[in-house]
Amino acid sequence: MRERTGWQFTDDRGQLAAREERPQRVLAYIQAGATLWDHGIRPAGLFGSGHDDPAAPDAAKTGSLPLDEIAYAGAGPALDVDALLRGAPDLVVAVSYGGGQVYGLDPETAKHLEGHIPVVVIDVGQARTLAEIGERFARLARSLGAEEPAAATRELDAARNRLRALNAAGDGPTVLALSPAGQEQAHLARPRMWPELRVLSELGVNLVEPAEGPGANWSTTAYTEAAGLRPAVVLADIRSNATPLDELRSNAGWTAVAGAARVVPWNPEPVCSAHAHARFLELVADALEN
Repeated sequence: MRERTGWQFTDDRGQLAAREERPQRVLAYIQAGATLWDHGIRPAGLFGSGHDDPAAPDAAKTGSLPLDEIAYAGAGPALDVDALLRGAPDLVVAVSYGGGQVYGLDPETAKHLEGHIPVVVIDVGQARTLAEIGERFARLARSLGAEEPAAATRELDAARNRLRALNAAGDGPTVLALSPAGQEQAHLARPRMWPELRVLSELGVNLVEPAEGPGANWSTTAYTEAAGLRPAVVLADIRSNATPLDELRSNAGWTAVAGAARVVPWNPEPVCSAHAHARFLELVADALEN
């Protein structure tokens, strides 16, 4: 008699998730769900983080997901085990920023959830390169019977080559990544702490490094100080927890930052697929060319 192997996957906590059959109904954190969608997996449901509006997913993080066709379990305090299991998922895919803690879920909720259903956690933290994160999602997708089209890899290679060529001289326009934090100040990203920004640096993009000081990932300053860095391109955080750029149109400080720069929308929780990564690199290349 042949032994039934079933499905199994070891996640980035070193924990083995297993089922007798390959999972068909995946509940995923938004970032993970959007990434799996680009690999050909349709999530049965999504959940958000404490930064999201509990009534709806944060559109900045959702990539190409057809949001009107996928159930949303909620975010923050609204997420308990009953809410997460309401759509009868047979697998949960979550992310972590290190230490194995499930992002977006209360630790007790995550613990009780794993008593009911397998949970796979992918580490998307700063200790990894974007390529390493993407490969982990690709391995998970393959275990679930799907794979991102080969055309997406070619698209990414072309985008990387384009950016590398644009910055071959080594003295290209300066690029500043930031997250608007109200009318008075902005959080300036420290490029080395963000996998997708490190990719830009590797491709020769001249990223602005904020002054040393408190804040591991961000340096918080007034808009006037950010303007003093004279960026030619600004990557602006468009997640729901950042101040919407429309609300800053009449702000003199923001105008000083963006008035002389190309502003490119930036999602610091990127969709970790080749297709989505290529689209981001193309946006940056377009801004640099102009």
